[in-house]
Amino acid sequence: MDHLFCYGTLQDIDVQHYLFGRTLVGQQDELQGFKCLKNAIYNRYHIVYRTNFEEDNVKGTVFEVSVADLKKADVYETTAYTRIKVVLKSKKTAWVYVKNSK
Repeated sequence: MDHLFCYGTLQDIDVQHYLFGRTLVGQQDELQGFKCLKNAIYNRYHIVYRTNFEEDNVKGTVFEVSVADLKKADVYETTAYTRIKVVLKSKKTAWVYVKNSK
């Protein structure tokens, strides 16, 4: 199993059921060295970007996901985001969707 850190709509149970067909198992965690811009895409969706400042952090949920789940999430997140690996405050390694710099 992989881990996916979510800070926006992927935390929503209805979105999880639509996308994955189930409620994901997760726990609260934090992404350090990043900031969140709320409603940055289509005036609705949040986006995070790296600052490298330890005092910057984004609260969210880290979920257990499969490779198939990640592929579904990639399609859902569109090209506005890119998926990268990070280490969370809990020391778990997880994927997170960040602002696509392209």
